[in-house]
Amino acid sequence: MKVSGTSGVGATGAPGRARPAGGDGQGFRLPAAETAAAPAQIARATSLSGVMSVDALLALQDVGGPTERKRRAVSRAGRLLDVLDDVKIGLLSGEISGDDLGRLQQAIRDQRDQTDDPKLEAVLDEIETRAAVELAKLERANHAS
Repeated sequence: MKVSGTSGVGATGAPGRARPAGGDGQGFRLPAAETAAAPAQIARATSLSGVMSVDALLALQDVGGPTERKRRAVSRAGRLLDVLDDVKIGLLSGEISGDDLGRLQQAIRDQRDQTDDPKLEAVLDEIETRAAVELAKLERANHAS
């Protein structure tokens, strides 16, 4: 292979003016001062976000977390079991009162308002039916005597 001469890339000239990368010939710019938000707009947005955050906190406190809901449910269930215990003792001793049965019915209504579980609803229905039967027996015994 024969090399006949060197051909250069080309002649270099004097350095030219630097061209920006954007292609529009204007280069990088910051937004003009007149396009920035006015102080009144910023203050209004800040005051709204402060109110919205307070409303959000109040809403979260009202709802309560899963732990709080579980604590309330356990408390209601404990009261219902205590009343059931009193009714059981009254039935076994033969000294049940209408007040005990009334408290049981009220406890069932309170529990029913807070549940969405169909199995628990069925148990509450059975307890409520039994309380109504016992109340009817008590009323019949009071009329007979």
